[in-house]
Amino acid sequence: MEAKLQLQEELKRINQWEHSQKDLWFWEKLGRLPFQVLDKLTPKMVHRKLGQWLDELGSYIQNGGKYLVKKENILERLGVTSLEEVPHLPLETMDRVCDELIEARVTFAQLQGAATGIGGALTLAVDVPALLGLALKTLQEIAIIYGYDPNEKQERVFVVKCLQFAAADIVGKKAILEELASFTGQRERVFSELQGWREVMMTFRDQYGWKKLFQAVPIISVLFGSLFNKSFMEDIAETGKMLYRKRRVIEKLKQWEPDV
Repeated sequence: MEAKLQLQEELKRINQWEHSQKDLWFWEKLGRLPFQVLDKLTPKMVHRKLGQWLDELGSYIQNGGKYLVKKENILERLGVTSLEEVPHLPLETMDRVCDELIEARVTFAQLQGAATGIGGALTLAVDVPALLGLALKTLQEIAIIYGYDPNEKQERVFVVKCLQFAAADIVGKKAILEELASFTGQRERVFSELQGWREVMMTFRDQYGWKKLFQAVPIISVLFGSLFNKSFMEDIAETGKMLYRKRRVIEKLKQWEPDV
């Protein structure tokens, strides 16, 4: 069993990270354009693809859909044969495997952005769902690394909440953290609060659509597509790691103090 003081220190670091999510960068603030303006600027094909992915996200929450990942590859990286063994692994092992996974996924997203950038506006409709699908897959893999099963509906809800947190402003982040704080003990409440889950995609459209417009510009499209995809995946992966890591640390601490 890991030292109690070590786990408490890790929880303190995670809480500091949560508190650091207080404001948006200028880049993000610039993206908060009025809905009507953004609606006119965003290519119709991007609207269609986001709408399609919105429907697929709903399907994912309900039954997993085509986005469910296989556990075996992740379990092999962790050196175990079943998900039930994962919670007993040292946090250090989970973190190492998670960091390796994130590095690989960020690199893949970056290359994907560069490749689709070559085609400019013509390949935007391919890049949008591909990147969001990769983000969803990555969050599920992170869930497995920290001992949670994305095949369970409540864990799919948590995955979507991670997506929502990564794109939210400070008010939204605070509200989501309050919801997730009660996740393990009051899951039904979280289900009811997710009735408006479509706001996840609307938030992504606010931040995502206008940035991707630059990928339609010749010459800079390859560089911009690469940099944006890299930044996007880094934000998503960091959010997933920190939020799932917090749950695991708290559960490990409960082995020392039932009232933690």
